[in-house]
Amino acid sequence: MNDALSPEELSSDLREGSSKFLKRRRGVVGLSLFSVGVMGSIALYQMGILKTVPEPRLPGFNTDKVTSSPEAYSHLSAPDALLGLVNYGVTACLAGAGAQNRWKTHPWVPLCMAGKVMMDVTLASKLAVDEWAKNRAFCFWCLLTTAATFVALPLAVPEAKAALRRLTGEQRDS
Repeated sequence: MNDALSPEELSSDLREGSSKFLKRRRGVVGLSLFSVGVMGSIALYQMGILKTVPEPRLPGFNTDKVTSSPEAYSHLSAPDALLGLVNYGVTACLAGAGAQNRWKTHPWVPLCMAGKVMMDVTLASKLAVDEWAKNRAFCFWCLLTTAATFVALPLAVPEAKAALRRLTGEQRDS
């Protein structure tokens, strides 16, 4: 992606910038990386590196049962947490790509990011419902990831709206 900024300028722009869209993008990155961390911990269990995933003792929660279920290994012959780790990594990359003003210079990027976050919300919702329906238990950490995913959505939408206005000719500055 070329925003007409050198790598040095982009580095400064992303680290020191203060636009409202950049602040929200940082939130999406943080929430995505939180989810990557959770998925990494579960993947360690699913691969046998950890023998259990610690969680609060609350009724209805059994992370080990949910994350060792047949459903957790039913896609691409891989533990689902490894797939989730990659998924949230892609979301973080989309949030991190481009300069502060990317909604003006590359409007498709914030639209793709918002679309990706919407897909994440849909998938996380389906997985949460499936956890209970198929296992009669919830994964505590998975539900935290679901919550983080839901929080990311309202952070992603405003920049996407500005990008859409830009593409349709309504060029109000934000």
